[in-house]
Amino acid sequence: MSDMSPIHPTRWDPTQPYNELPALPPRNDVETRGVLKLLIEARSTLAAMDQAARRLPNPQVLLSTLTVLEAQASSEIENVVTTTDELFRHIDNDAGASPDVKEALRYRQGLFSGLDLVRTRGTITRVTAETICTELAGRHMGLRRTSGTIIADPRTRQAVYTPPEGYEILDRKMAEWERYVNGPGHHDPLIRMALAHYQFEAIHPFEDGNGRTGRIINILQLINDELLDRPVLYLSRQIIATKNEYYRLLREVTSEENFEDWIIYMLESVRKTAQSTLYLIDQIQELEGGLRSVMDSALRGAGSLALANVLMAQPYTRIKQVSQACGVTRQTASRWLSALVDANILERIEAGRDVLFLNPRYMRLLAEA
Repeated sequence: MSDMSPIHPTRWDPTQPYNELPALPPRNDVETRGVLKLLIEARSTLAAMDQAARRLPNPQVLLSTLTVLEAQASSEIENVVTTTDELFRHIDNDAGASPDVKEALRYRQGLFSGLDLVRTRGTITRVTAETICTELAGRHMGLRRTSGTIIADPRTRQAVYTPPEGYEILDRKMAEWERYVNGPGHHDPLIRMALAHYQFEAIHPFEDGNGRTGRIINILQLINDELLDRPVLYLSRQIIATKNEYYRLLREVTSEENFEDWIIYMLESVRKTAQSTLYLIDQIQELEGGLRSVMDSALRGAGSLALANVLMAQPYTRIKQVSQACGVTRQTASRWLSALVDANILERIEAGRDVLFLNPRYMRLLAEA
């Protein structure tokens, strides 16, 4: 724990709107020896992961799978609970999906919409946040205009934080946040990401979806700052594993200006997540190599390369997907998939009028990731 003493114990009251939320950067030096030491480790591991992802024969494989896992974990933090199987089963067709599955899958849409904006404009702005939050909610989301927003302890129902209130104040706070996010001279990008995430959650600009929007922006910042090529850092898994600590440290930044411990937490989350993603990349490559070998035998080389790319894009495959991706007739696609069922590579699953082909080894790998 930092030895920094509380600077504003009388100014901040968790039951009152925190309209005096200070703008970033913090007035105190946050680049302590402990922060800088961990920063070096986090940057190194993240760079190794990014390079490994770039070297994949088909980088789309990692993008397709990790964005689903991130959607699941980030939604679960907000008590939207789904399973890996449900999400992959409905990723291309949400007919019959539960409301929670549909809501979790909207996370991917929010991520990709935000990514398009960042790559087009080269900045992260309030419009970026509003676009993401709108996708998550399935309706237009602008800055809060109503009063009475309180963040309470789920057990005691007592207020632990009341965010700023009033449209003009939120507008000003978001403009300050925007300047810091896009100001490369302040701090290293990883430190800036950690501080900007706290600030966004403290502003709490929208009626709903702030947590998930903020976690998407984390990844977009790293892409915009060229620390990541694609959104393949599955950061929400580490956050959900340490959910109590995540919220405790967020509150301590507000109550004690304890930025140091918060930054260390986020840097360690990046380091651990990048390390586990490196391991997952190795496992995916091993699985894909084995799949290609068996397919060469089962299909005698016919279309095996293109088909392998389809099967590794996600654990569930449909005849239509194979037909379109491989440029073959539905009959040929069906014959290939049936041959892989006979070879115990795939499992045929009938879901109403829909026929799915599951790669069970791939599903187990992702479910355990």
